Amino acid sequence: MHIGLLTPEYPHPRSSPAAGIGTSIRNLATGMVEKGIQVSIFIYEQQENDIFMDEGLKIHLIKQQKFRLFGWYLYRKYLQNYLNKYIAVDHIDAVEVPDWTGISAFMKLRCPLVLRLHGSDTYFCHLENRVQKRKNFWFEKLAMQNADYLVAVSRFTAEKTAQLFDLKKEIRVIPNSVDVQNFAPNNKKTSLDSILYFGSVIRKKGVLELPEIFNLAIRENPEAQLIIAGKDVVDQKTGSSTRKLMEEKFTPEAIQKVVWLGELPYTQIREQIAKANVVVLPSFAEALPMTWIEAMAMEKPLITSNIGWAKEVMTDGKTGFTVDPKDHNGYAEKVLQLLKDPELATKMGKAARERVLEKFSSDVVVKQNIQFYNKLVRGKRLKDR
Repeated sequence: MHIGLLTPEYPHPRSSPAAGIGTSIRNLATGMVEKGIQVSIFIYEQQENDIFMDEGLKIHLIKQQKFRLFGWYLYRKYLQNYLNKYIAVDHIDAVEVPDWTGISAFMKLRCPLVLRLHGSDTYFCHLENRVQKRKNFWFEKLAMQNADYLVAVSRFTAEKTAQLFDLKKEIRVIPNSVDVQNFAPNNKKTSLDSILYFGSVIRKKGVLELPEIFNLAIRENPEAQLIIAGKDVVDQKTGSSTRKLMEEKFTPEAIQKVVWLGELPYTQIREQIAKANVVVLPSFAEALPMTWIEAMAMEKPLITSNIGWAKEVMTDGKTGFTVDPKDHNGYAEKVLQLLKDPELATKMGKAARERVLEKFSSDVVVKQNIQFYNKLVRGKRLKDR
């Protein structure tokens, strides 16, 4: 069986920067290769064209093309023709695409098309209560109508997407996964009273609530330290640096105990997770966040948001706490509770890793994906006879 994965991002030194979607695709791809499945990665909107092998994967870098008119249509058709060439040459059985901005709208492929719901622009605009470009909604709706199969990374994402697009198709739920060997607990001593946030520094991740939460926490625990690791993103509402917006909200006492690490490579992110006492991830908009399951895999107690997808990942009071990010007092209380009670923090961290091993480890999730694709490919072959 040979599966093709089309993506705008993938964590590789030769491709453009990648975030959570790229990481989830890499975990899926490398996991399938380890199980004997042939996988090709097609990374579009790149700076160059090239094809090479890496980690048993055939990787295609597809250069961004410029068109004088109707680029939104012609680039999609360009990608369609590129994919169809290698579907024929390499005997690819199915191609998977993401839902973001409907890249597969207008595509007609020579094999079944699977669209995975990582969270469309429509989905995130709804969760963030912001205005969406109409063309993005149109492209995404066409892409979903065009897909032969739909898969979502969480039940919440599946149900919300079906509602927003009035979909009648069946949506299979298969979560994101984490490499539990790569993200494993270690014996590093935690930094004293260290609170870690990692991920993009952007409004939708709830980071603008963190100053208010930390201001309250540091009043009770002056030794607490907030460490922020992630790329600063220009705020869509104000046009300002999100970090700058955050800095304006910290009290003078609190800002002295904030450490800004900026964007870090994965190895250093793991080191920061290992050293943290508590991980805070108060996001308002996710599908199934990689940051959550990575921290959980490293036996860290989390304090997350309590929205939608949260109950599919966290068990409130067992793997950590789920709290409304706008409840600053309630959130700060949970932070202080875990800092004051190392035994509880350790117990919750161990429960968090057990949950990941059961639900989100690459071994478990890759098997679900292979079963899905085996059924799909067998069905196609029977139909073609």
